[in-house]
Amino acid sequence: MRANLARAARHFDVAVDGEPVFGWRLCSIGARGSRAGTWRWLRVVSDYPQWASGDGWTGNADANALLGIAKPQLLDVYEWDDDGRRQRAELFTLLPGTPVSTTDVLHRTVHLPERWWAQLRANVNNLRNTPTGRINADQPIVSRRSATAFGAEVRVQHWEMVHGDLHWANLLFPKLGILDWELWGRGPVGTDAATLYFHSLLVPAVANRVRVTFADVLEGPDGRIAQLAVAARMLGRIEDGDYPELEHPLREHIAALDAPQPSVERRYRP
Repeated sequence: MRANLARAARHFDVAVDGEPVFGWRLCSIGARGSRAGTWRWLRVVSDYPQWASGDGWTGNADANALLGIAKPQLLDVYEWDDDGRRQRAELFTLLPGTPVSTTDVLHRTVHLPERWWAQLRANVNNLRNTPTGRINADQPIVSRRSATAFGAEVRVQHWEMVHGDLHWANLLFPKLGILDWELWGRGPVGTDAATLYFHSLLVPAVANRVRVTFADVLEGPDGRIAQLAVAARMLGRIEDGDYPELEHPLREHIAALDAPQPSVERRYRP
């Protein structure tokens, strides 16, 4: 991955600065760098050819069409094949600020101003009302995940546009910024609020703040369905070894939603 980053830097004539950041399961690498005196963010994602296509592959490029959202703009793309894998380098504008957390799951209290929370809600609202043909999760995906996790299907009644991976490592402060737009598209109403809420469960004060900010989204039938759909996805990730510290609080939460408890014998199928 470091060699991929170096090749992309040469292609874009970017001088990489500092240690790179690795993405989920080392499938991507990113670092800030300068080009012509301007700071940029350079990222390279790697995958096998059969997976290197579709909405997940072009998400950041497609997100350039989004308006009224604090997100980086994709400036250029470079792709190549190497050792049986497809590599995609993306050059972005660099947003100010730093991630709220170095991990997806929040492990410590953070103090974010009211303005930050208001901007987050406004950005999510702007996204919710954006039309697109992209899919984050449709009914077959939700049904498969929930049947695996709970032994019963979760049926979604209403849909909207969602970021799809709204966790604390993808949010910047002190000025709000929202990163990583690979997965955005149509999903169950309330997906982003439920996702951020679940990634906050280890810090009750912050979890409560998320719930207050998105109270109208999380409460009611659509909010319950969104929480079950997101919980099914995250329990699958836990089965595969991601954020095990969330398993107990997440199981407790879905029990309070009157959901069937997932069986530890079931294996996740993405």
